[in-house]
Formats: sequence, C-alpha cells, structure tokens
Amino acid sequence: MTARWVVDAVAPKRDLTINWQPISLLKKNEPKPDSDYYAPVARSHRHLRVMESVRTTDGNDGVFKLYWELGRRYHHDQSRDFAPEEALTAAGLDTSHAKAFDDESWDAEIATRMGVGLELAGTDIGTPIIAMDNDEGTKVALFGPVITRVPNPEQSLRLWDAFVDMARIPGFWEVKRTRTE
Repeated sequence: MTARWVVDAVAPKRDLTINWQPISLLKKNEPKPDSDYYAPVARSHRHLRVMESVRTTDGNDGVFKLYWELGRRYHHDQSRDFAPEEALTAAGLDTSHAKAFDDESWDAEIATRMGVGLELAGTDIGTPIIAMDNDEGTKVALFGPVITRVPNPEQSLRLWDAFVDMARIPGFWEVKRTRTE
C-alpha cells in the first residue's frame, strides 16, 4: 500500500524519482524452515532473484513493472502459487528471466542492495524503507510509513511532507501506534 501511495498519489505531485530496491524478509528475518512464515518469504525471495535478473536488462523500469505485477498478485489477488513466467508475461518482460527464480547466484546482489537500506534505516525494522537525501545531501532513511489504504490526495501529500521532515531531522527515530485495520 505504501508503494501505491508513493507512485499514485505522491510522485506526480512531488516530482519524485523512485529507485526500487529489494528487501528479502527470508534473509532479514531468517525464519526456521519448519515455521509457517518460511514458505511465503522463501517464495517471495525467489521472486526477488527474478527482479534482479530483470534489472540487468530492463533497469529500474523493468523492476517496477515486475514489482507492480507481483504486488497485484500477492496482495490484491491473494495469489502466491504462480509460475514466474506468468508474472513476467503479464508485466511485458522477457520470460527468460524466470530461470533466476531457482538461481542462488542472485542472492549476493539482493543482499548487497538490501544492505544499503538496512545500513541507512537500521536492522530492527521491516519493509517499506524509504531513503532520500537530507538538507546536507547525505542519504537518510526511515522504515515506513505503513499504511492500510492510500489517503485522499491532500492527506497523501501532507503525510509525505511530514515523513520527509521526520527523516531529515537528526535524532528522530520512531513513531508508531497499534494497527486497528
């Protein structure tokens, strides 16, 4: 939902350039293989391999196309049991990238890219992470915002501006409340 908010409601009004980076909850959280959490994050990690393969030929735009398609399938359709070729085709991308799904050689690239975000925001967080430059031109990042729906246009921009302000303030660390929806 945060990606939808940034792409649909914020980026067009704040002239943002979005660079999509992976975060593997499999590698970050290291669940035990016998846990209920393991299978879904292992599968999503394998999709990250495909995204990194796509990045080599189609760049950030290709990553976004696949990310958007996977997000639709995962979150909107509640579907995780599909071949990577299906998502690639739906996103208009070359299905040859599907071979990366089972190729562990992509894991190092995922770890490197993920490490940049975790180095900026910390390791005791999850996803999303949003990074930007502060007033001095130094990259800063925060976890969040976690939202359950895209706010109306005015609220979307107010939320973005507040988030940017918080991220740029030295010494600011966290805002949180219990989720009720």
